[in-house]
Amino acid sequence: MTKIWKETGFVTDDPWVVETEETKAGSNEKAILGVDAFIEKAQAGESGLGVLINPADDVLSLQPFLEQISLVAVVFPAFNDGRAFSHASLLRSRLGFHKEIRAVGDVLIDQVPHMLRCGIDSFAVTNATALKRLSEGRLPGIENHYQPTARSSTDAKSYSWRRVS
Repeated sequence: MTKIWKETGFVTDDPWVVETEETKAGSNEKAILGVDAFIEKAQAGESGLGVLINPADDVLSLQPFLEQISLVAVVFPAFNDGRAFSHASLLRSRLGFHKEIRAVGDVLIDQVPHMLRCGIDSFAVTNATALKRLSEGRLPGIENHYQPTARSSTDAKSYSWRRVS
C-alpha cells in the first residue's frame, strides 16, 4: 500500500495517479504522465498536469513547460540510484521550480532528510519500516552538512566548512 507523506503528516485525499498502460486517472483524480506524454499535452496547451521523471530522463527538456506543471514526481528505482536527488536539486536550484516535487519508488526512511534538503516535499511511501517510523514521527536528522542545497539548514553550525567564532 502506498501512502503520501509530507512534513505535516500523512495525506488522506491525494488526487495524483501515476498513469501507466494499466492505470489511468479517474474523473476525480489528476494524472502524472511520463515526460514524453507530458510534453505532448503541454504543447497542446494543457496545464495542471503532473510529470514523472525517471532516472535517465532529461529534466532540462521540461524547462519551457514549468508553469504548466502542477507536480513533479521523481523516481527512485532503488536505494542506490541517486539520480532523482540531482533531478530535484536541478529543478529547485537551477530551474526555479517552486511547486510540489514528490519522491516515488524506493523511498527509505534514512534518505528522507536528504530528499527534503534537495527540495522534495512529498513522498509516496510503500516501505513498511518507513511508514512505521513516519507515523511515529521518527525522522532521522542530519548533524553535519557538506554542501548547500535547495533547502538550507536552520543551524549555521551544522555546515562542516563554516568556522564559528
